[in-house]
Amino acid sequence: MGREPGAQNQAGRRGRSGAQEQHASIATRAIELVKDGDVVGMGTGRAATAFIHALGSAVKGGLRVRGVPTSQVTAGLATQLGIPLATLDEVGQIDVTFDGADEVDPRLDLIKGYGGAMVREKIVAASSRRFVILVGVEKLVPVLGSRRILPVEVVPFGLPLCRRRLTEVGCQAAVRLVNGRAYVTDNGNQILDCAISPIQDPTAFEQAIVSIPGVVGTGLFIGMADTVLVQDREAVMVRHRADT
Repeated sequence: MGREPGAQNQAGRRGRSGAQEQHASIATRAIELVKDGDVVGMGTGRAATAFIHALGSAVKGGLRVRGVPTSQVTAGLATQLGIPLATLDEVGQIDVTFDGADEVDPRLDLIKGYGGAMVREKIVAASSRRFVILVGVEKLVPVLGSRRILPVEVVPFGLPLCRRRLTEVGCQAAVRLVNGRAYVTDNGNQILDCAISPIQDPTAFEQAIVSIPGVVGTGLFIGMADTVLVQDREAVMVRHRADT
């Protein structure tokens, strides 16, 4: 399954790393989609970190943008790199958002959230005219749920109820732990990593989960990605939702 949930946040804190080099080609390709004056949504995770480094270099070269971060980790990195930041309240709408994903199916539907920021990522994506996903070829799956984990963010007070109800809809939910303690999102909530089977109807499955009182959001991003850039070694493939 690659990295365990939560590992991407730790990678983000390391800043410039081997992951940046691994995603250099795809980040360079993504920068070509940014225009001068754009408001740019910035995701969380390894591919997003490489993109933010590339965006920082472009800003130093004279590109004028404002960035809307999806996490405190992303905001800190963007600030270090000199990328001007803005809030959703200030910009209203985002021109283009770049983010990673943990699974991408043939319809360009996604599972996200191994890095723990999926609720803010979904808000930023929904506020964007264009949502672009950056992944390695290993993230492509025939059906969502192939990696058997779906993150679900929940209000701590509702944790017992959410775990019980999630079991009823076929999810074996475990509280995400980091260094032996419950992981806390930037929203002050907790994440349940749900062991699942491949999902036959992602839309209905998500509706069943979000109807549980206390659930804030899931890692399912259905019908949201417009473009997916897929890095396979040095080559970058481009997929558009209109092509699926």
